[in-house]
Amino acid sequence: MNNSYQAFYMNTFLFHFCFILCLVISLPTTAQNRIVGDVNTTRSEVLAQNGMAATAQPLATQVALDILKKGGSAIDAAIAANAMLGLVEPASCGIGGDLFAIVWDAKTQKLYGLNASGRAPKSLTAAYFKENDMDYVPYTGPLSVSVPGCVDGWDMLHKRFGKLDMSEILAPAIEYGRSGFPVSEVIAAEMQYGAQGRVERPGFKETYMPGGRTPSKVEIFKNPNLSRTYEKIAECGKDGFYSGAVAKVISDYMRDNGGFLTTEDLESHNSEWIDPVSVNYRGYDVWELPPNGQGIAALQMLNILEGYDIAEMGFGSSDYLHVLTESKKLAFEDRAKYYADMDFNKVPVQELISESYADERRSLIEMDYAAKIYPAGEIEKGNTTYLTVADKDGNMISLIQSIYAGFGSGMCPTDLGFVLQNRGAMFNVKDPDHMNYLEPGKRPFHTIIPAFITKDGQPYVSFGLMGGAMQPQGHAQIVANLIDFGMNLQEAGDAPRMRHIGSNQPTGRENKTGGILNLESGIKYEVIRELTIRGHKVQFAVGSYGGYQAIMWDAENKVYYGASESRKDGQAAGY
Repeated sequence: MNNSYQAFYMNTFLFHFCFILCLVISLPTTAQNRIVGDVNTTRSEVLAQNGMAATAQPLATQVALDILKKGGSAIDAAIAANAMLGLVEPASCGIGGDLFAIVWDAKTQKLYGLNASGRAPKSLTAAYFKENDMDYVPYTGPLSVSVPGCVDGWDMLHKRFGKLDMSEILAPAIEYGRSGFPVSEVIAAEMQYGAQGRVERPGFKETYMPGGRTPSKVEIFKNPNLSRTYEKIAECGKDGFYSGAVAKVISDYMRDNGGFLTTEDLESHNSEWIDPVSVNYRGYDVWELPPNGQGIAALQMLNILEGYDIAEMGFGSSDYLHVLTESKKLAFEDRAKYYADMDFNKVPVQELISESYADERRSLIEMDYAAKIYPAGEIEKGNTTYLTVADKDGNMISLIQSIYAGFGSGMCPTDLGFVLQNRGAMFNVKDPDHMNYLEPGKRPFHTIIPAFITKDGQPYVSFGLMGGAMQPQGHAQIVANLIDFGMNLQEAGDAPRMRHIGSNQPTGRENKTGGILNLESGIKYEVIRELTIRGHKVQFAVGSYGGYQAIMWDAENKVYYGASESRKDGQAAGY
């Protein structure tokens, strides 16, 4: 057989193989014998009257419920759950990272936003990277570390909305850290994956690799060092972290290992109460936090999508997935250009989320073609965990907390039991005119975003999901699932998702290829084929579609609905 025939038969085989693979991948993967609900869902919503918690790990959910039953507020329970998640989900979150939250306060009938993200070390400048021939901040290691804002965020939330003493709130996580817990399935995989590239970082093995490896599913993992750090916070509040012995250990460790974070950086850190911003999507107000986070990208996407009859297109249709992807590309070009620390820049938030701007951007979308690149709009001058808790008094909190990548920077201060985040890797160090250019004391562009929906001025849904650039894409899809496609709270999270990757980045990395469209199983083959005809580069990926948790308030029946998706180890539970 000559080479031309060999090539012909090989190409024919590959075509049929890929065709069959697409058919298999596009088949629904969830149970087909549920007597109620959509085939895309894995379980029913959880219903309860007195309180609800939804987190990425069942032990954290149970801790939150225990705090609620003791008379704690939703905010107390969220802090307790977050502390627990820092122990049981350490590759994704912890006190070495940052925090953002949106709180519905039943007493004042108002939403409050909290930005508890940390800043760049004051002694680190972009000149350092230029002098060392570095175009980007390294993804891991000491140079990627910024001030951890989480503990100060806890302090701000607790002082304003807490009811129980902090020692009681942190007690469950302290006890679990000493006695240990069985590592759950997805988290075990995340720990194994996240450890890659961080094994040699000082203190990492000692903290997270007992016996020379990360723990496997069901193995008992203990972290008594973290318990001792939590005890200092319980006793002294935020001062137990940002000053004194803990702060000195962090500062000395960073100095000894090529870092710039100092006790002065820690002691001077402060979080901020900020006003959430919103757009109205078909009668529902969707709320996000303004930059330095990326929340308004979801609002920009929704504004663009509102110009289409999404419900008529149908869930999972080629038209819907096309406009969803193109709206993401448009929003993310603005994200790369404009989203940055508002203390250092005049970010045109209201212009970016205006209806008139959405009309202008929407006009660039061609229904028959996928754009390889969109220009950012011209505005006139002028790896993560999510949880949500609601209590018997009607208070609700949407909280997201992260160390950024899996196990963050990999830098584990001596005997403290946690890893420092690598959020500083998001700074731009090439272009002094870029809004996200590294400056001392500046907050980096942030990916973690909590979300909230209100209807007629009353709470409706507190929700969020995990996963870097997936988050605003996921938020827009959840809103469309609930409002356009009429899914219930659980279905909205379990339904197959898209994730587009490859847009320009706030770090200065550019993309002009149109990117890659990742689709989950459950999307029909004929839809995939139509999307490729339009020019989308479709690929399949596992595990990169987020980790959704949500609570809905049913004002008529006075009942909370809870949902936790199957992509994580999470649980929604109430009482």
